Parts: sequence; C-alpha cells; structure tokens
Amino acid sequence: MEKRFTELKARLQEISDLGGAAAVLDWDQSTYMPNGGAAARGRQTALLARLSHENQTDPALGRLLDELEKGADNFPYDSDEAGLLRVARHNFEKASKIPSSFVAILNEHASESYQVWTTARPENDFKAVAPFLEKTIVLSRQLADFFPGYDNIMDPLIDFPDPGMKAASVGKLFDELREALVPMVATIAAQEPVDESCLLQAFSVDDQVAFGVEVIKAFGYDFERGRQDVSPHPFTTSFSIGDVRITTRVKENDLREALFSTLHEAGHGVYEQGINTSFEGLPLADGTSSGVHESQSRLWENIVGRSRGFWSFFYPKLQAIFPDQLGDVEVESFYKAINKVERSLIRTDADELTYNLHVMLRFDLEQALLEGELAVKDLPEAWNTRYRDDLGITPPDDRDGVLQDVHWYAGRVGGLFQGYTIGNVLSAVFYQSALTSYPSIPDEISQGKFNTLYDWMRDNIYQHGKKYTANELVERTTGDPMNVEPYLEYLRVKFGDIYSLD
Repeated sequence: MEKRFTELKARLQEISDLGGAAAVLDWDQSTYMPNGGAAARGRQTALLARLSHENQTDPALGRLLDELEKGADNFPYDSDEAGLLRVARHNFEKASKIPSSFVAILNEHASESYQVWTTARPENDFKAVAPFLEKTIVLSRQLADFFPGYDNIMDPLIDFPDPGMKAASVGKLFDELREALVPMVATIAAQEPVDESCLLQAFSVDDQVAFGVEVIKAFGYDFERGRQDVSPHPFTTSFSIGDVRITTRVKENDLREALFSTLHEAGHGVYEQGINTSFEGLPLADGTSSGVHESQSRLWENIVGRSRGFWSFFYPKLQAIFPDQLGDVEVESFYKAINKVERSLIRTDADELTYNLHVMLRFDLEQALLEGELAVKDLPEAWNTRYRDDLGITPPDDRDGVLQDVHWYAGRVGGLFQGYTIGNVLSAVFYQSALTSYPSIPDEISQGKFNTLYDWMRDNIYQHGKKYTANELVERTTGDPMNVEPYLEYLRVKFGDIYSLD
C-alpha cells in the first residue's frame, strides 16, 4: 500500500507541476507580457493544459486509484490518505469526461480572448471582443454537455468551482439574501449620502501600495513566499505553497482601489500559504471551493479591513502618510466613507450591502446566455437594463458595464460568480465561529494584532486545503449546515449603526 501511495503521489506531482508552469504563464500574461506574445502564449498554455489533462485521465492512474481504494477502509475519513483518495478520484472522474483536445482548444481560446479584452475594455470596444465571447459560450455549452443528465445547464459549470452546489440551491440562497437586502438598500438610499470626498483626492501610488503591504504583512501574508504586482484585474495565483502571488489595481484619485484590492487578494493569499506543507504537489494543496476561498478574501477585506476597530489602529498611520489629504478628517468620517452604501456600477468597488446584487444579475445573465435566451449582441443592453432595474443606475458605457469583469473573457461563461456571494455568507459564518472560541479577537484587531484570528483560520480552514468539502468545513467549525443568518446579522448590526436603522 505504501509503495502504491508513493506511485500515486508521483503521478499527481507531475500533474501539479504542469499546472504550476501554466500558472506562471498566466501570471506573466496578466502582468508583464507584451501584447505581441499573445498568440504564442495561447499555444503554450494550450499545450500545458492538454498534457496535464492527458496525465490526469491516464487509465493507469484510474487503475492505481482502484487498487488503493480497495484498502481505503484502513484509513479514517479524516486521514490525509483518505482525503487524497477522495479528491484524486473526483478529479479523475470529472476530467475523464472531457477530451484532452477540447481542453487545449478552451485554454488557447481563453488566452487569446483575455488579450483582446485587455485592450477592448479601456477602449470601450465591446464589438472587438464580442466574437470571442460568442465562441466562449459555444465552448461553455460543450463543456456542460460532457456531463449529461443535469437539471440546469449551469449545474455542471457551477460544480467545477463549488462542488455540490447547483443552480437551484444558488437561486434559493440568492432569494433569501435579496429579500433581506433590497429593503435595507432602499432605506439607506433614501438618506442623505455619506460624504466620501476624503477618499477622492490625489494619493501617491507608491505610498498607497506601501501602506497596503504593511497591512497585509500584519495579516500574515508572507512575502518570502509571495509578491504583489499590478494587473488590469486583481487576482491571486499559486505556483506552490511556497510561491503564492497576488496583484492589485491602483487609482491615484481613489484611495479605496488599491487598498481594498490588496486586502482582498491577501485573504486569498494567506489561505493558500496556510495549507499543510505536506500537501505540496498534491490536489489537496488547493482551496476547498470558490465560496470558501472568497470567504477569506471577503473576511480580511471587509469584516476586518472595513471595521471600526481596524481603523482605530491603522488610521493614524494612514494620516501620517497622507497628512495633507487626511490630516483634518476624523476617523469616524473616514470609517463611514469607506463603508458608504450606494448604488454603483462596478462590482469590485461595491459596498457590502449592494455587492450581492451585482453577483445575482451576472448569474442570471450567464444562464440566459447559455440557454440561448440572450444573444451576445444584445448583452450590453440587457446588462444596462438589469442595472437600471436592480440598482437604479445605468452604465454610461460598456467599459464600466458589460466589459468590467474579466471572467467571461478569460475562460468560460457559467458558474463564475456565485462563489462571491457564497463567500460573503461564509465569511460571517467562520468569523462568528472564531469569535465563539476567542471573544478577544475584536479587541486585538483594534490593537493591530491579527495572530489569534489568523491562527484560528489556519487551524480550521487553511491547513486542510481541499481535504474537506465546503459543507464539511462549515459543519466541522460550527456544528450546523451553512445558513445566511450570521451574515445578515453582521450586516444589520454594522449598517444599522452607521445609518441609524431600526
């Protein structure tokens, strides 16, 4: 058995290394690669994806798993061996349904489409990327059809990032949130807007980045095993547990952009860096799901990074960096400004109350595109209509409308957004569990200390990597299935205080 496990790990290591090499190429394309490299990069990523997929679907790997699973009863469910077999089997079965040739086509198209989007968005040119999006939808439908028997075409696509979730369960979650959030947003929108002018001044780019780095070092992001760069759309990528990189996006005239992008991506980063190092090179060395991963980015960005206690410690430091801009601004005014609730255009800039409305409309549009109810040529109009109906505003152009998110232009359509809302819900669930164990955490945050919170997340979430499902992690840490109430209570208390709501 030990010899067979050694063979299994060697095979899985090769798959991991091919994925790591592809991640380096993707990171380079999103940061430093010149536009002229796009065509070659598409071929290179397609080749690595095909080779990885061929290794992952090798019949010899399937036979090895069969042999090891015969003795699986020798391993407790919580053991690393049992977890590895579960995840490796899931990956093998899922990958075996998809031809390697299709994987290569999808990856080459994604690379080419992304490169076009990087130019099309700043130039407000939806027509340039529309043909690529049309092909993406065709490929996304083909991908879903490799998994026949679904109730909804979104189901197999959702299952890739959020295993076990389906369109129906996501829709139920969205309905619960919409019922609670829409009245709160409407009540706040009727009030006098919070003054956010202190955030909209000229701030040195270098100083913004340096301040963000100071904060995330305090969170626990390890620059010996990571780095931060700038990209059109902030992201996190992991080449290994020892090399987890993040990017940010900076605006000289809006302090929030770089700061909260950095905090958000660092949440992803500390998760990946906190995985058990014995999982290196194995499929366990990954986040449980998109929703669990987003729970960490949203926890560190919002629950911690937009809290009053956090700024009672860090605001004097920020004032010292920007005395002319913030020297006369009280911390309470700053706190309310960074938590301003308003109907806005950009998902990544949205406040905590309206953010999920951005996610919901994208989810609905994805489904309409995949089901053929919405044509790509009509997508900008449909997008603008939904923004007007759901948020009461209309994008002035496609740059800040249908082109704003990279997701549809760098992979596939379907199952790409629900993880953000699941993550919001789980951020509060996990944070409440941490507080139950350590009620001192809020006081520590107000002193700029994050060790207790980080250690709880590492011990209960990070170290397990992909060993447990999202539902298993929730039940292990809370004793109950996932529910929205801790998240809604967090929002009611926080924004009830800021906006004097009953």
